[in-house]
Amino acid sequence: VQLQASGGGLVQAGGSLRLSCAASGRTFSGYVVGWFRQTPGKERDFVATINSADSRTYYGDSVKGRFTISRDNAKNTVYLQMNSLKPEDTAVYYCAAGRSYSVGAGSYNYWGQGTQVTVSS
Repeated sequence: VQLQASGGGLVQAGGSLRLSCAASGRTFSGYVVGWFRQTPGKERDFVATINSADSRTYYGDSVKGRFTISRDNAKNTVYLQMNSLKPEDTAVYYCAAGRSYSVGAGSYNYWGQGTQVTVSS
């Protein structure tokens, strides 16, 4: 599976962005897809994940109520709608695909290249 993340950019605090993760190469619907983010010098943090079979979702505590993950299997794409953005959301955001419904980065086998999100105060 090849993943391409897009949609990042510069936004003011309180604003919104929608990230996209487009997949190619294999049937996308059978994969769990997660979003992670990373800032320089820190580990990659879990943001959200969406299950393959039933589209169950799970979020990191810092984004609950503000971010929404969704998927469109017909378009082989997963989205991350980010609202009420804060400066601390600034990071490189990565999408990843795997077979396990998990918050651990190690459970995901395929990774996109990352897209920068910058939130100004």
